[in-house]
Amino acid sequence: MRFFFILFFVVNFSFASLSFNRNTTIYNHVLKSLDIPQKFIYTRNFHTIQQEFKRYRKSHFFDVSRTETYFVPDLIKIINAQNIPDVFLFMALAESGFAIHAKSRKKAIGLWQFMPATAKKFGLRVDEFVDERKDPYKSTNAAIKYLKHLHTIFGKWYLAALAYNCGEGRVLKAIKKAGTDDIVTLIDPKKRYLPKESRRYIYKIVMLALMANDARYQLNADLAYILLRGEEYDVIPVQVKGAELLGYISDSIRLNYNYLKELNPHLKRAFTPPDVQKYTIYIPRMKYNDFKRFYKPSNFAEGFLTHRVKKGESLYKIARKYGVKVSMLKRFNNLNRSMIRIGQKLIVPIPKKIIKKRVYRVKKGDTLTFIAKKFGVTAHKIKQWNKKRDSRLRIGEALVIYN
Repeated sequence: MRFFFILFFVVNFSFASLSFNRNTTIYNHVLKSLDIPQKFIYTRNFHTIQQEFKRYRKSHFFDVSRTETYFVPDLIKIINAQNIPDVFLFMALAESGFAIHAKSRKKAIGLWQFMPATAKKFGLRVDEFVDERKDPYKSTNAAIKYLKHLHTIFGKWYLAALAYNCGEGRVLKAIKKAGTDDIVTLIDPKKRYLPKESRRYIYKIVMLALMANDARYQLNADLAYILLRGEEYDVIPVQVKGAELLGYISDSIRLNYNYLKELNPHLKRAFTPPDVQKYTIYIPRMKYNDFKRFYKPSNFAEGFLTHRVKKGESLYKIARKYGVKVSMLKRFNNLNRSMIRIGQKLIVPIPKKIIKKRVYRVKKGDTLTFIAKKFGVTAHKIKQWNKKRDSRLRIGEALVIYN
C-alpha cells in the first residue's frame, strides 16, 4: 500500500515532535518521493535553510477560516489517487498559500499558479465566462497532468517541480550548462544555474512537508484542523444547466447566495457558461439532498446574445430593445446598479416568448458571413447559438438561427 504521509501527521500530530531528525520515516519519505538523494540534507545550504525555517514555528501559512481550505481534503485524495508524490500538496502551498485568488507578478493565477497558455494546454478553460485556474478540482487535475508531462521529460520528480516553477527550457539549459541533473549542483547558489526563486523552491517544498509533520509547528496544527473538522465543511461537485443563474440555484436549495459564489470562484459571471449543456459547480455536501430534491433546470431563456454598449444607451433602453426586464439584465451581468459604460459587454438572455427559431441547412458555397447577412444577424451570434469554435461549415449542416 502506498504510504500516505499526510494522513500520518493527522493521526500523530499530538505526539512527540519529529524534530527534523534525518532518520525519521517522514524525512526519508519526503526525499525519496521527490527522487532527492540523501546527500541533499548534509549540505551547508540545507542546514542554513533549515535554521531559517525554524523561525516559522508559530506562523500561519494559510487562513483556516477561508472557504478555499474546505477543498484541501479532496485535493489530497486527488493527488493520492493519481500516482504522483503526495509531497506535491506542499507545492500548492508554496505556490499560493492555498489561496484560490492568488496572482503573481507575471499574472499566474490560482492554487497552482497557471499562466493562461499553460492552463489551456492542460485542459482548463479561461475565457469571458470562467477561469478554471480558480477551480480547485480542475486546476489540481491539470497541475497533475502537467507534472506527469514534465516527469516524462526529465525522469525525476524534483526536476519536474523545478520545471513547473521556471519552465522546461530553463531547466534543460541549466542541466546542459552544469553537465549533470544532480539536485545539489543545479541549486548551488554560487553556480547560479537556476534563478534564486527556483533554487529556494525545492527547499521550500521539502521544509513545508517536514514542518507539517512536526508538532512544534503551527502548520502541523492548521492542517490537522482542516482535515479533522466536521462534515459541514465538506464540498461536493454537482452538475447544473448551462447559463443557469447562481441566484436561482441558491434559492432552489436554500443556500446563501454569497456563500455559493465563494464556493465557485472560477465563475466570472452570475451564471454558468451559456455555451455548454451542463456545467459543474460546487455546493456544501450537506445541501446535496436538497439539490437532488429541489433543483430543476430553469427555463429563463431560449438563447443568449452579446451586446456591446453604444453611446447614448442605458440599461433600460437595452432591456426594452431585447424585450427583457432590467432586473434580469442586472442578474445575468452581476450588476448592482444601472450604471453602464460605453464599450461594456453585456450578456442578454432572450426570452422564449419573443424569439423566432429557424433551422437553416448549409448549401454549397455558403459562408458564415453570407448566412448571417441573409438573416440580419452577425456571424459571431450564429457561432454562439450553435456552439461553434470556428467558422468552418459542412454542406447539409443544420444551423439554428434566432430572430
